[in-house]
Amino acid sequence: MTERPDIFLQHLFEATFEAVSADRCLPAHLPAPPNGRTIVVGAGKASAALAKVLEASWVGPLSGAVVVPYGHKADCQSIDVLEASHPVPDEAGQRAANHILQLVSHLTEEDLVIALISGGGSALLSLPAPGITLADKQLVNRSLLRSGVGIAEINTVRRALSVIKGGRLAAAAHPARVVTLVVSDVAGDDPAIVASGPTLPPPESAFSATQILADYKIEIPDSVQQHLDKNIPDISRTALFDEDSVTVIARARDGLQAAAAEAERQGWEALVLGDDIAGEAKDIAADHARQALAAARFRHSRSPPLVMLSSGEVTVTLGGSQGDGGPNSEYLLALGLALNRDPKIWALACDTDGIDGNSQNAGGYLTPYSVSGASEMGLDPTGLLTAHRSATFFETLGHTIVTGPTLTNVNDFRAIAICAGAH
Repeated sequence: MTERPDIFLQHLFEATFEAVSADRCLPAHLPAPPNGRTIVVGAGKASAALAKVLEASWVGPLSGAVVVPYGHKADCQSIDVLEASHPVPDEAGQRAANHILQLVSHLTEEDLVIALISGGGSALLSLPAPGITLADKQLVNRSLLRSGVGIAEINTVRRALSVIKGGRLAAAAHPARVVTLVVSDVAGDDPAIVASGPTLPPPESAFSATQILADYKIEIPDSVQQHLDKNIPDISRTALFDEDSVTVIARARDGLQAAAAEAERQGWEALVLGDDIAGEAKDIAADHARQALAAARFRHSRSPPLVMLSSGEVTVTLGGSQGDGGPNSEYLLALGLALNRDPKIWALACDTDGIDGNSQNAGGYLTPYSVSGASEMGLDPTGLLTAHRSATFFETLGHTIVTGPTLTNVNDFRAIAICAGAH
């Protein structure tokens, strides 16, 4: 090993999000041009980058619009790139959703709609159902994000309150054929969950929006309750969708495979723990710490270094705390405390979109000396974890990783390096 473990882990992180970039994952999946018009729509953190690559690869005229979070634009010529708020929707997102819905209206069976969908699209395509205001949706979104509920359940609620999600955008586009290309940021890679599936009928769910809100004690406005009481059914998969297609063009597994291949190229053993790991950040960290400590016990000076890789989506239940940071930095701080300063173990946890929670960082890295170093600087690592202030911990140490928006999103990336000896 010729470089510091933290530098090596950052290199693996870069290999991960580069492997699922638009120019790598999109061109091979483009459909043939239609006899009629080609309309491009999209929503999510990767959508502008996908639109730019699509323009460069497409033969013939096209037009359309995609909506991305503020700061995630890419230069397009024929496709409008709109910006809106994420993760809580705003008026710009509502205008963008309405514009995109209008773009696909009044098409014919000779026309083609290409939908570029990626994580973050749920908040960006915010078009409330009749009787519900944007303020109502903002209130429900904020409460859901603080509750620790998983993304599949959050999107079940979002679909129930929307006139564009859960296949309704595709229904508006028919009889045109809809080709949906998805960059997945959800565990299990169900494309109907990504961005709440605006062009796909929703997956069968064991829980209704009403039950999810009740189980997590989410207070909702009267207008939302009245809408849910109407029990409006989801769009079901019918012959309406028979001519459509959907392809997941990039996912967490692709990024992990690229990281594992790069690690092995550099002489490391690579062990993939899973690409769909979900749960409370502190609980997942405790489990990974146990596995790392067990593996470290059997490493000696002649052992090749080992890197344990994982992805998925960990969550944080904030409760009454405001918190600072995100699930990746919370996972990493919990991991550091559980590792108890083992001199062989370093780690990194970042979000592949470049933004961890409410921070401006992708995440951070952990050395064997991070916890003791923070304590010497007057920080209380355990107290910061309890208060969900993990960003303070890593920012004070200078152990944050800043990439800016990566223009892709295949969920969390975690790597634990177990070296042959102390460094």
